[in-house]
Amino acid sequence: MDPYIIISSDTHAGLPTQDYREYLESKFHRQFDEFLSERDAQLEAITAMGIRNEKFAKEWFEAHEVELRGGWEAPQRDKELDGDGVAGEIIFPDADAVESRTCVPFGAGLGMSGDLNPVLGLAGSRAHNRWLAELCSNSPERRCGVALVPITAPLDDVLAEITRSKESGLGAVMIPAMWVNQAPYHDKKYDPVWALCEELSMPVVTHSGPSSKHEYGDHLGIFVSEVVWWPARPMWFMLWSGVFERFPGLRFGVTEAGCWWIPNYLWFWDRLYLGQKGAEKLSGFPHLSMMPSEYFDRNCFIGASNTKRRELGMRYEIGVRNILWGNDFPHPEGTWPQTREWLKKTFHDIPIDETREMLGLSAGEIYGFDLNKLKLIADRVGPTPEDLGQCIGDPQGKDLAKKWEPFKKVGRHWLTDNEFPLFGSLGD
Repeated sequence: MDPYIIISSDTHAGLPTQDYREYLESKFHRQFDEFLSERDAQLEAITAMGIRNEKFAKEWFEAHEVELRGGWEAPQRDKELDGDGVAGEIIFPDADAVESRTCVPFGAGLGMSGDLNPVLGLAGSRAHNRWLAELCSNSPERRCGVALVPITAPLDDVLAEITRSKESGLGAVMIPAMWVNQAPYHDKKYDPVWALCEELSMPVVTHSGPSSKHEYGDHLGIFVSEVVWWPARPMWFMLWSGVFERFPGLRFGVTEAGCWWIPNYLWFWDRLYLGQKGAEKLSGFPHLSMMPSEYFDRNCFIGASNTKRRELGMRYEIGVRNILWGNDFPHPEGTWPQTREWLKKTFHDIPIDETREMLGLSAGEIYGFDLNKLKLIADRVGPTPEDLGQCIGDPQGKDLAKKWEPFKKVGRHWLTDNEFPLFGSLGD
């Protein structure tokens, strides 16, 4: 009944944008001033279009004025993590998701894409990465900073920034989710990037944010319907082109895009690979020696953030160890600052050993945390199985495991050929 070692696979940090100046090379200061002016004008335009909820923004910043400083101040950040019961974190950019007050210079943050000016994009990325390394030097045992690297930029510069970021203490690489007018990620021109990240044990990740915003106008329903598709798309480009075959030690993750879409994709991909109906007239897939679901289990993971009950119900198809929970601190769409309540609501009947994997152990293995050090923090702040309601009348959680055993037995039904307890056989 030890406390859970919780590692949030999705948190955010970033300076108030104007404060990046001291981390930015001086030769880019003029362009930085222009960027700041354009950003203010864009915010005004968004407000005029009615896309920005001015009332919500005002209430959000007034209600959390002190806490939001944890987006860039380490002591306040640790206080907020402790309050949420979180021992460790994987840190992405852009602490402010309401008004972009902490956006990375030149748009090199969550919105980074292949059409970014390669010179300015790398300059902005380097500025953020320098600052992030400083933040992670505070309580380093509980932080893994994600370096921003626009890999569609010139290759030598890209490789140099990945190496420099690793040497500075950062532990993962975020790449553009959209290559736009650049070569897609099935192109072997990116092989040196994958090889270096594999060699340095730096997971490669995408994050929800970029999208074809210019097509949507002010129709937010279109945006939110598609925004999770873009960070996921690189996965199947890399999988089917043999990236994971050539680089078996490379880890690739999709963050803050949910995980509800994974079961149907795995089912569909495996059926294609196995040559059933629609794919049997094709010549096969010479780049692959394993089924897509096997590459997914070995190479991929999902930073699922605020994991929903429906998604947890799919965990045996997704793979329990492939799901990494996150609180999305300090974004309002995450579970912070009510994470303990959210965990009880969503995990109350999930087996304890599976909960440990999804809440922290899997993230610890993928991102290279020292779990012994995190346990010291978890013993102080982490919720226990009892706190999540998992031990009521069942001190060892045995009844929970028994409840889910039929579903676990079915697993990926297209491979096990077992029947769902409630619905009978689903066929292929």
